[in-house]
Amino acid sequence: MIWFRALSFIVAVQLTVLVGVPWLLADVGPHVPIGLWHWLGIVPLAIGALALLWCNWAFVTRGRGTAAPYDPPRALVVQGLYRYVRNPMYVSAILIVMGIVLWTGAASLFVYSLLLALSYQLFVRCYEEPHLRRVFGQSYAEYCAAVPRWWPRVTPWPSDR
Repeated sequence: MIWFRALSFIVAVQLTVLVGVPWLLADVGPHVPIGLWHWLGIVPLAIGALALLWCNWAFVTRGRGTAAPYDPPRALVVQGLYRYVRNPMYVSAILIVMGIVLWTGAASLFVYSLLLALSYQLFVRCYEEPHLRRVFGQSYAEYCAAVPRWWPRVTPWPSDR
């Protein structure tokens, strides 16, 4: 059942935000002609997509929950990519959209990526972090002190925590 809930959120929300909206915005407004350089967009797009899938997998298998705010992990997930950065799912989403920006050259998608990053920042600071501090207490506070919110650490945080 948890896999169905996770897949439902991925399809209904993540694919809408990361595929549906960019698809609709790709032809809106000016485009920057970048020629063959658009192939570079595949790199952040692929890295972001793989990381996002891994994060969803980790939420289900390690956290026993989903990425949906109404069905969050029951255990604090601090393994894998979460040993480097506190919000790899959001970072992955921005990488995906920036890959699409490079691929299409659409200025509207660049603006969308900035708005998406701002909305993630506000959501994390105003809701997610205070909620996680209440739910996981000292262990989350220690995690926050050691692992950056957005820019990954060079070395992984010890996984034995």
